[in-house]
Amino acid sequence: MDTKKEHRIALFLDFENLVTNTGFTAGNFDLQPAMDRLLERGKVVFRRAYCDWSRFKEAKGNLHEFGVELIDVPPSTRSGKNGADMRLVIDALELCYAREHIDTFAIASGDSDFCPLAYKLRENGRQLIGIAVKEATSPLFVKACDEFIYLRPRTRAEKEKEKRGHESEESTKGRKHGKGHAAGERQGKDAAANKEKGKAEAKTEVPEIATEVVQRLLARATGSINPSLIKETIVRKEPDFDEREHGFSTFAKLLAAMEQEGLLKRVQQGRQWYVVGPDSALPEPTKGRGARQHSEEHEEDEEEIYPDPVDDF
Repeated sequence: MDTKKEHRIALFLDFENLVTNTGFTAGNFDLQPAMDRLLERGKVVFRRAYCDWSRFKEAKGNLHEFGVELIDVPPSTRSGKNGADMRLVIDALELCYAREHIDTFAIASGDSDFCPLAYKLRENGRQLIGIAVKEATSPLFVKACDEFIYLRPRTRAEKEKEKRGHESEESTKGRKHGKGHAAGERQGKDAAANKEKGKAEAKTEVPEIATEVVQRLLARATGSINPSLIKETIVRKEPDFDEREHGFSTFAKLLAAMEQEGLLKRVQQGRQWYVVGPDSALPEPTKGRGARQHSEEHEEDEEEIYPDPVDDF
């Protein structure tokens, strides 16, 4: 992603598609995870959701909290089917031609009917991000996007776990000032142990697409490679790629795992990290840092600081 330029994003939601056979309902639909991902990329300056809102009244309050404009599209008297898709396409194309400062469009739908819109937006130099539930998304629409974000409704077990966590936290705070202090400590230790156990049991595996991209880029490279270029190339080939689905909380941790497997080496130049081939000679360490350059305590703070790629492979 281009970090020098702050992206201006327009968000369009085909709401009926998002809550039909997806695990979401109008009442429990949560836009927050998708908004968080979009705000990492820039400012969401335009937000609209389309459907027959007389059928999904429970969702209105939640969407209003996110500043989403609700476009009501009543069903056609002839066909009985609403024209929300058509209205969304018209508005998106109009915005594309009228607002040149908006360089990124986010289409929240898994419907392959939006593929022509995706092609036209990309043809006009706009970046396209798709948003939908994985099980209800057409692979054709995924491939038509530059990037794809999957929504996942929380299960009942996850909700109950979160509720127990809040109750446990409140209980522990209360016991710290009373007779139950020791029991609270035991409870805290048990929770920490369970957390560590969950981390240990999490399966991490370097995805094949990452291995393929790294090997191809390193084979053609004449010097070090910016890690952000690796991530961009992977996403171009597989728009719905997410390292967290493979057990890595950050892309830097995925690169660290690839280094352990002998697929690459990571080197530091100043405050920036780069990638070189596994057989490349490592440069001398920066003064004052020594061998602690690769320590885990610096990994998340420093490895994630990547400059923009110079060349586009």
